This record gives sequence, structure tokens and C-alpha cells, in this order.
Amino acid sequence: MNLTINEFACLLKLYFNMSLNLLFFTVFYLTIPLSIIGYGQIFFSLFKKYKFLNNLGYAGLTGVLIVCIYSYTSSFFFAHTSTHNIIFLTLGIIFFIIFNFRNQKTDLRLLFILLIIYFIGMLIFKTHDDFNYYHFQYAHYLTQMPSVLGIGHFNLGLRTPSSIFYLNSLFYLPFAKFYMFQMAAFLIFLYANMILISKILLINFKPEKNFLTFFYLLSFIFINIFFYRFSEHGTDRSAQILVFILVGEILAYKNIQNYLEENISKIFLIMALVISLKAFYILYGLLFLIILYQLIVSGIFLECIKKIFSNIYLYFFLFLLSLVVIINFYNTGCLLYPVSVTCFENNIWAIPKSEVLSLNNWYELWSKAGANPNFRVDDPENYIKKFNWVNNWFNLYFFTKVSDFILGIIFLAILVYFIFAPYNSKNNVKMDLKIIYLTFGLTLVLFVEWFYNHPALRYGGYCIIALTLFLTLSLKISQTKLEERKIKTRVIILLMITITIFLGRNIKRIFNEMNLYEYEPLNNVYYQVEDKNFNIFNNMTKIIDDYEICKSQNEKCEIKNSINVKKIFHTYVFYKK
Repeated sequence: MNLTINEFACLLKLYFNMSLNLLFFTVFYLTIPLSIIGYGQIFFSLFKKYKFLNNLGYAGLTGVLIVCIYSYTSSFFFAHTSTHNIIFLTLGIIFFIIFNFRNQKTDLRLLFILLIIYFIGMLIFKTHDDFNYYHFQYAHYLTQMPSVLGIGHFNLGLRTPSSIFYLNSLFYLPFAKFYMFQMAAFLIFLYANMILISKILLINFKPEKNFLTFFYLLSFIFINIFFYRFSEHGTDRSAQILVFILVGEILAYKNIQNYLEENISKIFLIMALVISLKAFYILYGLLFLIILYQLIVSGIFLECIKKIFSNIYLYFFLFLLSLVVIINFYNTGCLLYPVSVTCFENNIWAIPKSEVLSLNNWYELWSKAGANPNFRVDDPENYIKKFNWVNNWFNLYFFTKVSDFILGIIFLAILVYFIFAPYNSKNNVKMDLKIIYLTFGLTLVLFVEWFYNHPALRYGGYCIIALTLFLTLSLKISQTKLEERKIKTRVIILLMITITIFLGRNIKRIFNEMNLYEYEPLNNVYYQVEDKNFNIFNNMTKIIDDYEICKSQNEKCEIKNSINVKKIFHTYVFYKK
């Protein structure tokens, strides 16, 4: 076979690029988590009163919170270009090195062990459907231009912002380009597991601590086995992972003043991230009633309230929620899309209330199995009312996805139950049972709300069903008669089995992707990107180009799909007639 010089040069360039992309992917995979932790640690150095959170798991989540706030705020002023992002992440790496130089702490070793174990999960070719639909497009749009008013007119998905998109936009990097947009979901998965493992291994295995130990253990097993595919996480599963941590921290809450600052800081931190990932998780604010109850019965309510209002994480929580509301308004004219009563349709870029209400009904119809890409019920409005949908939902959704999920989680519960048998006949749990029962009761309330309004597993169903079972099971197995040494041994064995299952399921997934899609991770590690991923950006560019040829800034440009554009204070505004 004879090759010309140009052909040989092209082949050499192709091979060189295909070899390098795995190298760059690996480097960014290893350094991005460290950079985010670095931002968390610089916060702890500036606010030393919060040094009790300075383990790497919570430093990571604090870093995520700070970086999300930065991403939302900066997006109003400039695009998150690759140059900007590499400088921003390098600064985080510098912070990490400064604060961890000569650090021999156990959690640092745990971080690198988990990074090695979880690397296989990041080898992804097939992404979830919503990634192509709007997750990718939203993050990519933020890398190309500052936020613009009325972006929601281009795609239904662009009407529902999430912190995960703004976090991903900071991972648009040289060489890797947009192929690190799966990192945001992985970061939450990584830091959550670091927190869970630390709690499992650091909490002693005596009776008064067993309940929380088993709750964290069950949560860790569930997250790593049922959520093993990072490509499927999106915004929903990332939020549900954090819900397990949130419930654990609420159960671990202490009225003792010395611990109040620590507990409430963790709760505000996690709650801020959960709600910013998916706005409807604001319903989980109901769990604050447990804290309120404990403050009231403690007898030091007013003193504790003063400490809470002086906590900086409360203001991070409020500020991030404010940014989410502002971005919702920027995109749709609604403070909380798709709640029509929060919409101000008099603004030229606002989505009409009738359209918002219609789409809200559509989301409910979809979650109640009344519609899918190939099917739609005849009378949607009547179908979603009361319990008209239940029979069809059971036939089309419950006896496929929900039933399989419930069988899997019941099998997990039975296995763990027998591993820690035998049990005492009397309850020896030293925790306040009223708090456990109150948590269980509020979980049931959330379950009823989920089932009645949006009974899809992705909309909170995974964590609600699992929590209902785990709270009950943890209470039971905390009565084990096993001595402390045997409990610890079996816990460690379960952790190792869980990691083995995670690795096995991902290895099987990669081989399936290699067979079905000809994926070659050693040659080209990146996930699949199609032309449709760029449709939104291309359309926006065309619209802006059309605008530029207008005679003046105040002239309205007529363009395709009845969408107009004008410029107000150097900001593009997209709107319908």
C-alpha cells in the first residue's frame, strides 16, 4: 500500500490526536476534583470557624457550592471560554497543593483510591437522552456567550436551568474541549461517597451509633450499585445522591450547642446544592421541621436561632437560590418555571402563561405514563386529574421500571438483614426514636406528594422509596447481637463487595458499548457527539448574525420560528411576537 506524504502526515496526525485525547482526559479527570476541593479549602482558611468541615468530602461539596455561585454570577458578564476555565481550575489546583502539601491524612489517600476505582465509570460513549436534548447544549451555550434573555424560546430544556450545567461549563478546556461535561455529576458522586465512607469507618460500632452506621452503609451500597452509570445521572440522580447525605446529617443533628454550627452548616450546604440541581427539590425543605422540632424541645431555641442566622452557609444557601430564581427569570420570564403563577408575561421575552401551564401539564402527563415519544393518551387533561392515571401507570410504568427497582432494593435489604443476624428482642438504640419516627413520617409525606404529582423514579422516586426502606431496616439491624469487631469486619466486606459490583457492572457496560457502538476507549475515550448537539448554538448564531445586519439597535429583526431579537444595554433579548 503506497501512501503519499500528505496521506501519511494525516494518518500520523490522526493517531497522535487519538493517543493524546486519553492522556488529556486522564489528566483533567484527576485534576478537576482536586481543583474543586482547593476552592473549598481556601474558604476554610478564610473562615476558620468552619474548619470542622475541613475533610476532603465536605471540602469538595463546599468547593462545588462556591464554584456554582461563581459560574452563575460570571455567566452574566462573559462566556466560560477554555482559556478562562483553565486559569480558573489551575488556581484551584494551586490552592489544593498549598493546603495538602505533606498531608498524610487518611481522607487524602481515600480520595486517590476512589479516583482510581471510579475512573472506569467515566469511560462513556452512550450518553442519556436528555444530555443530547439540552444538558450538553445548555453547558455549551455558556461557553460561547454570556447569558441572554429569552434563551428558553429555543428549546424546552433551556427553560429549566440547573447548577450541573453551570458547573459543567467550567470544564470546557483546551484539547478536551466539551468532552468533560460529565464531570459535574461525577464530582457529586465522588464527594458523597467520600463522606459516606468516612462516616462508616469513623463512627464506632457500638449500639448508640449503629443506626447511623447502617443507614450510611445502605446509602453507600445503593448509590454505587444502582447509580453506577455516571452517564445516566443528569440532574436528578445527582440531587437524589445528596438527599441521602442530607437525611443522614439531619438524623445526626445534635442539640448540644458545640455541635450546632457543624450540623447546620452541613445541612444548609447540601440543601443549597440539592435545590439548585432541580428546583422542585425545594419540597425537601420539609425536613427542616425536624431541626425546628429539636430546637424547640432543647429549651435554647432563641440562642440557637441567633447562631443559625450568623452561619455563612445560610447566606450561601439563600444567594444560590436567588441566582437560580434570577436565571429562571432570565430564561423564561418566570421566577420558578413551570409554575405559571410566578410568570410575568408582560416582559417581551417571557413565555406566555398559557404555554407554561400547558407544558407543566405535559411534564405531569409524561411522569404519569400518559405520554412517551411513541404514545399519548386521548384526553390528557382528564387523564392527569385525581387518580385517573393510576391503572395505566401501573401497567406501563410500575410493572417495568418501578417493580424491577423495588425487587432489587428488597433483595439488597434481605441480604444485609441476614448478614447482621441475629438480633435482640428489645430495642437498644440510644438515638432519640422520636426523631427517627418523625423523619420516617416526613419521608412518607414526600412519598405521597411524589406519587400523586410526578410518580417517575427520576423525579425523586429512587431516594424516596429507598429512604422509606432504609430507615426501617437500619432501626432493625441496629439491634444486632454481633460484637463490635464482627460488625466492623462485615461492614468492610460489604464495602469491598459493593466496589467490586460497581467495577463489574461498568466493565460489562463498556464491553456492550464496544460491541454495539464500536467504542474504542483506549484510542478515542470521548463520548459520542452528534450534529444535533449544536443545533441551539447554530440557531442562536444565525439569529445574532441576522440581528447584526439590522439598521439600528432598536430595530426588531424578523427571523425564523417567529422569534425576534433586540439588544438592550449590550445584552441580546430573544422573544416571540
